[in-house]
Amino acid sequence: MATSLSNLPAGTHIRLTGFAANSDYTTQLEQLGLVPGTTATILRHAPLGDPMEIRIRGYSLVLRPSEANELIFEVITP
Repeated sequence: MATSLSNLPAGTHIRLTGFAANSDYTTQLEQLGLVPGTTATILRHAPLGDPMEIRIRGYSLVLRPSEANELIFEVITP
């Protein structure tokens, strides 16, 4: 059963494995460094869940739910 990034708690470590679809979001996310194999940590969610902040490649990135839903990932242990 697939889960969304918004359902994972802060502090969760993930590894990107792909994208749900080839879209404009996919291209933008790849340009920001989100490519398959990249690891990230969920830092926090906004009080109402939109947006969320992740730590990737030494910087913080804020994702809207529509962008986060494009990511296919696996949860990893630190």
